[in-house]
Amino acid sequence: MSLNVRRSIIVSIVGLAVLAGSLALARSAQDSKSTGGGAEAQLPPGVNSEELEACIAAGTPGPQHERLAKSVGVWHGKTQMFFGPDSSEPARGECTWTVTSIYGGRYIRADLEAELPGMGGFTGIGFAGFDNVSQQYVGTWLDSNSTGIMNGTGELSSDGVTLSWKYNTNCPITRRPTIVREVQTTTGPDTMVFEMFTTDLHTGKEYKCMHIDFTRKP
Repeated sequence: MSLNVRRSIIVSIVGLAVLAGSLALARSAQDSKSTGGGAEAQLPPGVNSEELEACIAAGTPGPQHERLAKSVGVWHGKTQMFFGPDSSEPARGECTWTVTSIYGGRYIRADLEAELPGMGGFTGIGFAGFDNVSQQYVGTWLDSNSTGIMNGTGELSSDGVTLSWKYNTNCPITRRPTIVREVQTTTGPDTMVFEMFTTDLHTGKEYKCMHIDFTRKP
């Protein structure tokens, strides 16, 4: 490991320690005020109140995080897989999608277990959240059939029904970067439709490669 890399790691660790201490002091000061305590906690050297408030705001869950948490639960899915834009009959299967809330409601974790037609068992795990700084839904995905990690951003429709994602990944055939689109549409209190779109290598046109009808278990 080079000296520059070691220095970068040390700086990052120190920065995180200062930030964690600052947040703890801020909450301590707020608690002190709410209980009628005495003097306010002192800020660490080099940190002003505006910077501290910005860090607190960046890490505080809001309505977008509540929107993600609405998917918490165990879902049963009926899958249809299409292996090209001209696929007339999809390969059908079933899956289980388990969504949990983590880190105080800041993120959701999604665990998928499925049986892919002709391919056997399949497992995957994804994390999603809302970045208060970039003001975007953010997500990541990895599974048992790949060695790459997909990272993407999402956009919620104005009616709050559809969450559309664009994930960056690498095509294993062309070995070039490509985009996979995912669309999650809420169709009822305990029903949802998931669609995945990819690009056909021969025509360069996008087509739907997966459709899942989800029902949340009681």
